Amino acid sequence: MEYKQLPLRVTIEWLRATYADGALTPEDVIHEMIRRAEEDAAMNIWITPPRMERIRPYLDRLHSVDPSELPLWGIPFAIKDNIDCAGVPTTAGCPDYQYLPTESATVVERLIAAGGIPLGKTNLDQFATGLVGVRSPYGETHNALKGEYISGGSSSGSAVAVARGHAAFALGTDTAGSGRVPAALNGIVGFKPSLGAWSNKGVVPASASLDCVTVFVNSLEDARTVDAVVRGRDGNDPWSKEVPRLKPAKPTVLLVPKEPLQYFGPHAAEYERAWHRAVERLNGMGVRCEAIDTGMFSEAAALLYDGPYVDERWAALGGFVDTHPGSTLPVTETILRSGQAADYKGVDLFRALHRLQRFRLETEKLLKDAVLVMPTAGGTWTREQVRADPIGTNAKMGLYTNHCNLLDLCAVAVPSDPIGEDLPFGITFFALAGHEGLAYGSAQTFLHSAPWPDEDQGESASTLVAVCGLHMRGYPLEKQMLAYGARFVREDKTAPAYELFKLATTPPRPGLIRKGAGGASIHVELWEMPSESFGAFVAGIAAPLGIGKVELQDGTEVPGFLCESYAEAMGENVTELGSWHAVMAR
Repeated sequence: MEYKQLPLRVTIEWLRATYADGALTPEDVIHEMIRRAEEDAAMNIWITPPRMERIRPYLDRLHSVDPSELPLWGIPFAIKDNIDCAGVPTTAGCPDYQYLPTESATVVERLIAAGGIPLGKTNLDQFATGLVGVRSPYGETHNALKGEYISGGSSSGSAVAVARGHAAFALGTDTAGSGRVPAALNGIVGFKPSLGAWSNKGVVPASASLDCVTVFVNSLEDARTVDAVVRGRDGNDPWSKEVPRLKPAKPTVLLVPKEPLQYFGPHAAEYERAWHRAVERLNGMGVRCEAIDTGMFSEAAALLYDGPYVDERWAALGGFVDTHPGSTLPVTETILRSGQAADYKGVDLFRALHRLQRFRLETEKLLKDAVLVMPTAGGTWTREQVRADPIGTNAKMGLYTNHCNLLDLCAVAVPSDPIGEDLPFGITFFALAGHEGLAYGSAQTFLHSAPWPDEDQGESASTLVAVCGLHMRGYPLEKQMLAYGARFVREDKTAPAYELFKLATTPPRPGLIRKGAGGASIHVELWEMPSESFGAFVAGIAAPLGIGKVELQDGTEVPGFLCESYAEAMGENVTELGSWHAVMAR
């Protein structure tokens, strides 16, 4: 298989459509992902890298299962190496801690049951104690875009595996920001559900009361797909809860910090400008944007490492550290022993708990039907800078993340405008526990640069558009759809009445022609475009293409790309391939 057949950044939806068209098989995809992992070996992304002999049983079982019955049929994913996968060593980033689990973590079990293919185990900051991605005896994980910079931690390998095309999605964990900071630094999406919504059974604890399994993806929609599979109470997990399903919703207000923020690192000024640009976009989303004092969130965040909560890490791992001297990295041991060094007592813990409870009450009042937005990080560092100051640089990375789990919030971290070439910048949307839909809906609107439709306009505020070629996700003109405020809705197929042509243009374009008799069903994507943008969009389409009514497989008709019949003589009939994905994969 040639590299060009698989996009660098793979999505679940793209793979589903490609499998359905027969353009690729799961085995094709796995071979390419193994090749990429081997090619990137020097980036220290994997601890247990993908190998075909270990993956083969998962591929073989797909032959006996109808793809339509499993939402993740053939979808390859990576696992942070503090999460168990049966038969694969768990190290938590410490060779002497290694054990071989006989059972998978609940989240991994659910993903496999849904048809997902576990590829291997990814690198991390040892025992998940870091936000930088360089605290591992298995090597410093390089940033996916600019290798001299940090990848973010502790879920470093998982984020970089997704950004480098080694997996369609990857599991991480998050106690202080580990499911969000690596997403921002590698230009991808990080989704952190409410505490307990995803089971922690089979996860090496960092701070058990605050730990959360997360997912890294290349599209926000993929996060929702994974969430739908793994969400749900686990009766064998004491921290598991029944949390409402994610349903995108519109908040009443977006809250942003009023006070000047702290920026740091070699690109502090660029980060500040990027945040101001993000706030301008937030103000254009059609929801009231209000600046508030966020000092309370900073005070809450300080409790994580500057108070007795730090002893929870020692409660989980102190026994191992004491009985295995020299097995942990010096910086890791310093963090784990910091609670002991401060000599916190029971009264200190209760004072912290009571203070935190007051913060939670105030947060519930403030975020009722609202979403808080902050930079995911206020800067970044080179790996060399972190080596020179491992504690100080790491602490800065958590300025806008540490409050989240302490206050029982959910979060969605998404890319915003980059600060420069191969230097991404990201923001995070926070909502109360059980209100992922508010954070998700806000992030979705932000990413698609489209305002919320006016409620009194109803259905007339937007129109569906069927696209079958270069305007689909992952192709050159997707950016045109986004520029007109369109958002992807779903995959679909036409009625069996069309022929598809590959037009002799540069680059090649698809021509969808309705036939009076015969024809086939052709794969399309449905996008929702604001009505106010639709006219300008149509006016920019050059002949022989145009917009007409396209009949879908269920008999409904939507506006979509069609081609004038005279163009048949200008191109190759590729109807039998069934989709533009298959045409491009030849």
